[in-house]
Amino acid sequence: MPTQSFAELGVSRAVAGALSRQGVTEPFAVQRLVIGDVLAGRDVLAKSPTGSGKTLAFGVPLVERIAADGPRPAALVLSPTRELAKQIVEEIRSIAHARALRVTAVYGGASLVKQARDAAASHILVATPGRLEDLLARRAFTLDAIRVLVLDEADRMLDMGFRPAVDRIVSLCPSDRQTLFFSATLSGETGRVAKAYTRNAVRLDYDGDPAHSAAIVEHRFLEVETPSRVAALVAELDVDRDLTLVFVRTKRGADRLVKRLGDHGVDAVAMHGNRSQSQRERALASFEAAEVSTLVATDIAARGIDVDRISHVINFDPPEDRDAYIHRVGRTGRAGRSGIGITFHSAAERDRIAGLADELGIEHSVAPGVRGAAPVPRARPVTPRRSHGRPPRSGASAPPASRRANARRRQRQA
Repeated sequence: MPTQSFAELGVSRAVAGALSRQGVTEPFAVQRLVIGDVLAGRDVLAKSPTGSGKTLAFGVPLVERIAADGPRPAALVLSPTRELAKQIVEEIRSIAHARALRVTAVYGGASLVKQARDAAASHILVATPGRLEDLLARRAFTLDAIRVLVLDEADRMLDMGFRPAVDRIVSLCPSDRQTLFFSATLSGETGRVAKAYTRNAVRLDYDGDPAHSAAIVEHRFLEVETPSRVAALVAELDVDRDLTLVFVRTKRGADRLVKRLGDHGVDAVAMHGNRSQSQRERALASFEAAEVSTLVATDIAARGIDVDRISHVINFDPPEDRDAYIHRVGRTGRAGRSGIGITFHSAAERDRIAGLADELGIEHSVAPGVRGAAPVPRARPVTPRRSHGRPPRSGASAPPASRRANARRRQRQA
């Protein structure tokens, strides 16, 4: 695809200038693919992997299609998690301001009163479904004037059980709205929902450039049995590098791993659904600021994390499937940066991991009777990490909630 400037795609001088001041001078491939159709007013179904630049792919034309002197709110972006909602706002705020537009994020765990006041005065809302329904029930504002509806990471919203809430929210938007549906997959239920929400939509598939992806992300598969994984992880972390994101399967496992890393002198923080909003914000802020170089997270909690300088993603617990692998390892090698994805697996998991790598087109040497792609590193003494003179954190465990209570919390506070 030939290189085009934002101006050549039809983006206004004001918005192009705001992007340039952020150091964004040329659109990424997914942005070149999407922006023209959105500016033309078409509904869009976009299949795009994480880290491809899709936020600006919908954010740039979105701000171009909203009038500063029109009724508010005029645009709605639905997001599966509060972290992603906040990051979307941060990424599009400057281009929105370039056109005198106000943008606000609404999500659980923050003041309802303040969010209601800010949302009613904003042109663009970025919201999680549960909190948006809370505000609509309080009659803080209506969705009668919505001109553009964006569903970001729609597949994840469905996975998290938000389909009923999203159905209700979509039904409150005008039928003649423009709808943009972004997802890592458009098959199965996600594809059926996408068609139900859109009208005569243009389908745009961007799977990334395999050669480019292979060049910027190195994939490693290490055979490590569970009892040895902490030692193997410590050995991997004993390197002078930028930030490392470690994925585990459960919330309890995240807290336990942070504590065990602390016992080895590694300063780490946990991020998962049982942590309060303020705890999650502090963990992410300390990680972004590189005060703590290792963040241990579950899949849902890490959804939407877009932090510069993540050089390594380590799957302490292997991902369940292809999509989980893409979303995890997609946290590194973002926006043209290089990165390394490391996946621990046991001997019993060889066939599954080999099949996953084959499905993704990743070269590997994982096969029955064959050791992993690299030898298991042995634990070696680690110098305790200290950040700005602070002692290593032990990451005290949070009490686990019941499954039913946690499901309610995720629905209402996400």
